[in-house]
Amino acid sequence: MNIYSLLTREFYVRPLQEKNPDGSEKLPGPKRIPDPIGQSLLVTFKEDPNWTWSLKAVMKPDKNNDSFFIRVFSDSMAVSSKVSVKDYHSLDEHPDLILYEGSYDKGNKKATLQIIYKQK
Repeated sequence: MNIYSLLTREFYVRPLQEKNPDGSEKLPGPKRIPDPIGQSLLVTFKEDPNWTWSLKAVMKPDKNNDSFFIRVFSDSMAVSSKVSVKDYHSLDEHPDLILYEGSYDKGNKKATLQIIYKQK
């Protein structure tokens, strides 16, 4: 392959919004909670730091690219309930696993959460 063919080669560009086979929007899987969410849980809700940073979050984009709807859950509670959390909508069928729910603005790094279920 010569340099000219490398420079003129068309590369496949992945679409911004991927789709599932059924045509619905593909959402990201569970990830560790973003730092502003963790800080909110620690400061506002006075949660234990060790427990807080072990939590996972699933997000769904809002109309604004930097804004997301977010659900915070415990991965260990999901495993013990034999529930596989794949994306935001996985928790629709298991609302008892949602600990906190709200919105997260990535650009401003602001989180708005409300407590849904408190583990004792």
